[in-house]
Amino acid sequence: MHIYLRLPALLVAGSALLTASCDGAGGADPPKPPPPAIDPSTAATVRGKVFFQGTPPPNPRIQMAAECAMHYTTPPSDEQVLVKNGRLQNVFVYVKGGLESLPFPWPTTPVTMANDRCVYVPRVLGVQVHQPILFTNEDATDHNIHGFPSRGQFNYGLRGKGTNTQHKLRHAELGIRVKCDIHPWMIGYVNVVPHPFHAVTGPEGTFEFKGLPPGEYEIEAWHEKYGTRTQKAKLGPGAAADADFSFSEK
Repeated sequence: MHIYLRLPALLVAGSALLTASCDGAGGADPPKPPPPAIDPSTAATVRGKVFFQGTPPPNPRIQMAAECAMHYTTPPSDEQVLVKNGRLQNVFVYVKGGLESLPFPWPTTPVTMANDRCVYVPRVLGVQVHQPILFTNEDATDHNIHGFPSRGQFNYGLRGKGTNTQHKLRHAELGIRVKCDIHPWMIGYVNVVPHPFHAVTGPEGTFEFKGLPPGEYEIEAWHEKYGTRTQKAKLGPGAAADADFSFSEK
């Protein structure tokens, strides 16, 4: 696969245009641990809903460049806060505490973040440590993927429709911002955790984690604008517990 990059010289100067990170795609994966021994007959479930209290703020309109605006009949919005029937979308929910003693193998199937009509789809992504992320370009115009994990940036060019690249993140971290330097309104977020018990809420604002071993857990919800909320959950054998979250402007 060939990766191309075409950026204005001002953007290129001083920037690492391929992976430049100890948290990047280079190098071999460490030995993959075996699946943890979780007895399915005693496995438990956490489920919940994410609410938004009050009136959601209006999302700002995007003034797009001509090659992107052609995809829209009216200027699109920067969808920072998406609320439907009082439920909040694009919230990353995961098990923060309670699984530290259990190593989990990571999936080899990539998760995808697309450059589509000059926005990132999905805007918020969840992935396991060492799991590949596939960045694709669905547009005729050029894009680039510039990521800002705390352990070093990565930056890939995607020249035109059908180009793609993969990247792996080696350390857990919430809210890793990615952007397109060519189209600066394009913002997305990648959340990395060491286990499969994570989800991003859709329009219904719901999540569910099945197959947890009995125990005590801390569940956390993260939103790009409103930060984090946490809940405790104590699960007996075969039990199910609810963990609802609420966000607001205040």
